[in-house]
Amino acid sequence: MTRVKELTGGIGADSVPECVGTAQAMSQALHSARPGGTVGFVGVPHEVAVDGQELFFSHVGLRGGPAPVRRCLPDLIHRVLSGAIDPGKVFDLALPLDQVAEGCKAMDERRAVNTLLTP
Repeated sequence: MTRVKELTGGIGADSVPECVGTAQAMSQALHSARPGGTVGFVGVPHEVAVDGQELFFSHVGLRGGPAPVRRCLPDLIHRVLSGAIDPGKVFDLALPLDQVAEGCKAMDERRAVNTLLTP
């Protein structure tokens, strides 16, 4: 959140996605948004509690719900694997499917943000 504030001249971001589902990720997202900004979260939060009074005085909106993964994923996988779209910074490590454990380990150890598993 410090880096986001630096990049935005101390203001914070207009919109911040929270896609991890942990208390630390939610806190970081809320503190990275500017007053009047919005945090959007997808997926299922795990042991996340938001202080209502802190949220109220931050002037940050919070919206969330499940992502339509089942509907969108097949098309996105096809587009990435065919080269129609470049996932760019979303995936910073590509491994074959049989190395899924290494991909998870790399993300856990913060050596990768997201791992693209290929057939």
